[in-house]
Amino acid sequence: MMAHRYLSKEQLEGFERYKYNSIDTSVLSNYVMHPFWNWCMQFCPMWVAPNLLTFTGFLLTVLNFALFSYYDYGFYAMTDDSLAIPSWVWAVSAVNLFVAYTLDGIDGKQARRTGTSGPLGELFDHGLDSYSAVLIPTCLYSIFGRAELSTLRFFFVVWNVFFNFYFTHWEKYNTGVMFLPWGYDFTMIGSCILLLVTSIIGPKAWHVPLPGGVSPGVVFELVLYVSAMLTSQTVILWNIYKSYRDKTGKMRSFTEAVRPLVPLVLFFLLSSYWALYSPTDIISRGPRLFYIVTGTIFSNINCRLIVAQMSDTRCDIFNGLLIPYAGAVALACWRGVSPAAELLLLGALAALSSAVHIAYGAGVVREMCEHFNRRCFHIKPHIK
Repeated sequence: MMAHRYLSKEQLEGFERYKYNSIDTSVLSNYVMHPFWNWCMQFCPMWVAPNLLTFTGFLLTVLNFALFSYYDYGFYAMTDDSLAIPSWVWAVSAVNLFVAYTLDGIDGKQARRTGTSGPLGELFDHGLDSYSAVLIPTCLYSIFGRAELSTLRFFFVVWNVFFNFYFTHWEKYNTGVMFLPWGYDFTMIGSCILLLVTSIIGPKAWHVPLPGGVSPGVVFELVLYVSAMLTSQTVILWNIYKSYRDKTGKMRSFTEAVRPLVPLVLFFLLSSYWALYSPTDIISRGPRLFYIVTGTIFSNINCRLIVAQMSDTRCDIFNGLLIPYAGAVALACWRGVSPAAELLLLGALAALSSAVHIAYGAGVVREMCEHFNRRCFHIKPHIK
């Protein structure tokens, strides 16, 4: 019996024609981070596969998420001194995040250095980044917690991160160019500094009222929204418009251009409805689980867009994971279930979506490796 195939013949042939095309105008990236990453490269052995660097960085973000889940599962650390997070957790998470960011910065350089550049590495990198889009912000939430931001408000903060990440790949789907956003580098460095400073002065220092009675948590929330609009979303729309004006992009029809937005918007509406209208207030009772389910399904939607964008094929207009998700929303909000049953329903969704997404990711990588005769975590020796 043949194993399930995730990539079509058309997609695999599209990957063969793929050429990476990006524009990075970030001052921080070009004048600070790239010189630093180039310096780091001298310590990276030639036998280390680029994807191994990428995966190691991702595992460090998973480790951070696991640490904060253990010490602050319900985001109550700032409201209960007995649940205070140890200072070493903040310090370790800062180091882990910086190392992960560095590995993400040098994996492409290692690929070019070892002659292993190709679509597999980019797909692997961006696919894991799409999952980190929920892991990293959720760790930062523990700095403010429920004392500053309600679990519902933070849910929309996470969606703001999702939209920014997705729109960058939607932009490339239509323009053919990856315009690397300025906000990414500043956000990563800022997050590392925030975690490190918190390890020294303690999270309580971030809860001092500011002039006008505004809390630091509200400032953090507003900065994320405003910076997203100014440095990401408006720039993306301008770049897409310019590609049509100058006829430099894919020149898709309007319906084809917005097609990738359909599954994302549908998922946003479904998840927002559940968060807002849950009869047992599920977003407050199980926020971490709710965020991880949302992030997992988002990552699956985003990965399928990346596949379509890189292979220059038509993007899916619907994601199969939305069927069980919609069923869970209907059961919880329309039929009505007990608080325990709704949490159980959320847990089942977490298990299902994780299993499906991991199977999808592993299947795509396996098929890419087979097609290009490569190994994901090993550099094949050159035969002279």
